Amino acid sequence: MNLSILIPLLNEEESLKELYTWIIKVMQSNNYSYEIIFLDDGSTDNSWSIIEQFASENPSVKGIRFMKNFGKSQALHAGFAKAQGDVIITMDADLQDSPEEIPGLYEMITKEKFDLVSGWKKKRYDSVVAKNLPSKLFNWAARKTSGVALNDFNCGLKAYKNVVVKNIEVSGEMHRYIPVLAKNAGFGKIGEKVVQHQARKYGETKFGMERFINGFLDLITIWFLSRFGKRPMHLFGAIGSLMFIIGFLLAGYIGVSKLYHMYNDMRYNLVTSNPWFYIALTTMILGTQLFLAGFLGEIILRTKNNEERYKISSEINL
Repeated sequence: MNLSILIPLLNEEESLKELYTWIIKVMQSNNYSYEIIFLDDGSTDNSWSIIEQFASENPSVKGIRFMKNFGKSQALHAGFAKAQGDVIITMDADLQDSPEEIPGLYEMITKEKFDLVSGWKKKRYDSVVAKNLPSKLFNWAARKTSGVALNDFNCGLKAYKNVVVKNIEVSGEMHRYIPVLAKNAGFGKIGEKVVQHQARKYGETKFGMERFINGFLDLITIWFLSRFGKRPMHLFGAIGSLMFIIGFLLAGYIGVSKLYHMYNDMRYNLVTSNPWFYIALTTMILGTQLFLAGFLGEIILRTKNNEERYKISSEINL
């Protein structure tokens, strides 16, 4: 099978028919063998009924429905597990991603041998203040932190080799950092393609300004996971040990200094009246806590179970 097209959605009943017709037209004009997997992330409108109608008419249409809204990352995780195509395309259901870009993305994966190709919405039709400027700042920070030279991490239109999606773990809100996850998994040939961005035709965006705040927090998380996710003791243990040693040496100096003054009948103060004693004590306590955090992190890594982060209520043609 040439293509698996994954479409995560939440309450997009108005755009689904137009999007489906557009994708089928592109598939037929290029003679692709394909599957379209709609990933319904707990829609409360008629989206699932429309998907069921598509599936009854076309066996290449498949669907996964969550019991409630679990998030885009979880929807993509479920879709990646089911995808069978040689090339996986992800795109949003709001018609802002153009299916006409699919052949170009497919060629970059199959002929230019990229592991992953991310779309770049160079010209956007979103609000400049509410979306464009925060997005530019976010993408700049993501490039500097991750080392992945992409201009648009947030673009939902991406193409992957099948082997890539089978070897990355998308959780939390990490869908915007899939290129970073792929790089950390060993897939180094990551490309970018300028794609057409279309103004939203129906409904309203499901993401507000908070996604950029969450995005920066997730960026810190993924930086930490990429550096110390498999060895938290190397960070917390090292910092904790260093702080404990500094506090211990400082406390030892205070104690030796008092004994020296006592031995030589010199004037001395109580240890507890010296502010440096409390600094030393605090440093030792914090060092111990950081060391224990690293130790507990190592234990959790070795005993964690990979339980599902979402619940599926219905599947179609899968």
